[in-house]
Amino acid sequence: MSVPPEALCRLAAAMLERAGAPPAEAREVAQHLVEANLTGHDSHGVVRIPRYVAWIRRGWLVPAAALTPVLETPVLCVLDAGYGFGPVQGRRAVAAGIARARQHGLALVALRHAGHLGRIGAYAEQAVAAGLVALHFVNVAGSLLVAPFGARERRLSTNPFAIGIPTGDDRPFVLDCATSLIAEGKLLVALEGGRPVRTDALMDADGQPTGDPRALYGEGPHSPPDPSRGAGALRPFGEHKGSGLALACELLAGALTGSGTNVRPRDRLYNGMLSILIDPARLGDGDAFLAEVRAFLDWVRAARPVDPVVGTLVPGDPERRTAAERRRNGIPLARPLRAHLAACARDLGVAEALITGALGEEA
Repeated sequence: MSVPPEALCRLAAAMLERAGAPPAEAREVAQHLVEANLTGHDSHGVVRIPRYVAWIRRGWLVPAAALTPVLETPVLCVLDAGYGFGPVQGRRAVAAGIARARQHGLALVALRHAGHLGRIGAYAEQAVAAGLVALHFVNVAGSLLVAPFGARERRLSTNPFAIGIPTGDDRPFVLDCATSLIAEGKLLVALEGGRPVRTDALMDADGQPTGDPRALYGEGPHSPPDPSRGAGALRPFGEHKGSGLALACELLAGALTGSGTNVRPRDRLYNGMLSILIDPARLGDGDAFLAEVRAFLDWVRAARPVDPVVGTLVPGDPERRTAAERRRNGIPLARPLRAHLAACARDLGVAEALITGALGEEA
C-alpha cells in the first residue's frame, strides 16, 4: 500500500510528540524521516520511529537537547549534541559550518554524541543548497553490526559517509552510502515485510554468506527488532575497500571528534560526525567550476546504458527520480510495517484518525 507523504508526516510528528519531543522538534524529525522515504531510502525513514520511541523511553535519546559548543574558532567548531535528535542537531551543526565556510572559505565541524542522524545525504544537500562542497564521515558508537574484512565477529557499525558537490542547477552530485554492503535499515525494512536483501548481504555465525535477517536480529519477534540478538553480522561493501573506509569513518567521526569509537562497550547508541565544508568559489572561478562539474556529469550520463529504461545515472539522480514518483503516487509501506507503526502509535495514545488517515483502515 502506498500512503500519502503529508499524512505520514503528520502521524510521525504526532508519535514523536507523544513520546516527549516538543512540537517543532517532532515536526522537524518527522519531515527528515519522510523525506528519506520519499528519496527511496526507506531504511532511514519512518521504520525508525518505534526504535526512536524505545530510545526515548530508555533515556538514550533526549528530546529538546541543547547543542553545546566545546571549541570554536573562525573555521573550526566542536559541538556536543547531548544525545539529542540527530536530524535536529545534525542540521544545526551543518548550519554552523555553512556560516563559517561562507565567511572564510573553509569549515570543519566535529559533532559529538548525536542521536541517530538519519539520512546523511540530507546534510550534504543542506550544504550544496548553500553552494558549498561537503564531506561527511559518520560512526555509530554502541552499534556493532559489521564484521571487518577477513573476520566473522562484529567490530564495526554501518559507518556511512556522504559527499555533496553543487552543480549550479537542480541536479547536484550527492553520494550517500553506508560502508556495509547494505544499511542495517534495509534489513529492518525486509524484516518488516519489505523488499528482501541480497543473499550475500550478511554472514551467519559460521562466516557463510546469507540474506536472512535473522542472522542479525535473532529468532522470534521482538518489538522493536534488536540487531544485537543475532549471531551473524553484516558484511562491508567491496570487501577490504569498504572495510578500510568503515575503519576511517570510525577514526575520523569517533576518535577525532571526541565522540568515541566502538573499542569499548557503550551504554547507548549515538553518532559522531566529522563535516568538512568548502566554498569552491574561493579556489578560483566559481562559475567555471560549476560549468566543469555539469559538463562532466552530463558526459557520464550520456554513456550508453546497460538498461535504456533506467539510463546511466550519477549519485543523486535515483533519489530525485524516486522522490518525484513518490510525491505523485505515495510512499509504499509493507503491511507488517504499517501494523507495527499503528501499534506503536496507539500505544502512545495518538488519535485514531491520524493513524488510519496515514496507514489505512486495516492498519
